[in-house]
Amino acid sequence: MTENVSNLWLKQWLFYSLKAQMVSQILTNEQLSRLSQQQPSTPFIIGISGAQGSGKSSLAAALQQLWSGFGVQADVVSLDDYYLEPAHRLKRARLWHPLFAERGVPGTHDTELLLSQLQGFKRAEPQHWRRYNKGQDKVATATSATKAKLLILEGWCIGLKPQPDSELHHCINKLEQQQDPEALWRYQVNQQLAGDYQLVWQQLEQLIWLNAPDWQAVCRWRAWQEQPLQQLGRGKSPAQLDAFMLYFQRLTQESWQQLPQCADFILELDQEHNLISLTPDEQVVDG
Repeated sequence: MTENVSNLWLKQWLFYSLKAQMVSQILTNEQLSRLSQQQPSTPFIIGISGAQGSGKSSLAAALQQLWSGFGVQADVVSLDDYYLEPAHRLKRARLWHPLFAERGVPGTHDTELLLSQLQGFKRAEPQHWRRYNKGQDKVATATSATKAKLLILEGWCIGLKPQPDSELHHCINKLEQQQDPEALWRYQVNQQLAGDYQLVWQQLEQLIWLNAPDWQAVCRWRAWQEQPLQQLGRGKSPAQLDAFMLYFQRLTQESWQQLPQCADFILELDQEHNLISLTPDEQVVDG
């Protein structure tokens, strides 16, 4: 297959796969069955971006399971799997700003390793994908190597570009007001985002964005995720969770400005976390 035909296959494959997550239609399955017989040999990397609690991991797992039924193997990795361990983050906290001790924002991931593995995957080299135990805050056992031709990379800030410096001057929440009044932390986060993260995003052939309706919905959904842990006595308290979410507010709100222009597929969510629309439509995808 030529590169253009391969890219068209991927776009159509993703469209009908995403459509299958929204509605159960025989046509969707027929289209996927047809496309599965034409899959190219070139490895592809697909990004899923979305705010905290938007359902990135669930969508990635659903797509992986759906594709498996059509004989299309896919691996799934998360940006979270490339967190730096506490000792490394503390070094950056001492060097740059104390807020880098908390994992999450650009500058707290091993982007050098992630980029190297993505580039190796695109060369069809088997990869042992990194895993991170967030409960213990340390690197876990890596995955076994597979022969997958599709890879899903999901993460909360995937696809984002750095903000203009002029937008960093004002504080948007009490975390920035109280702990970063001189904007040193947010300038460093922005600088990190401008570096290897952009090289990572460049490895993506297609980007899917889960579009949350507003910041209040994001916080509510993230609280839903925390409830099972809270019932076991291991989750964050409501106050701790509110404080934690402030780390992500700036770039999450920035995503509503940037990603409508650069995402290849947009899944719009309503306040109750239901998928209500998919952009683009079938006519655009099939040409």
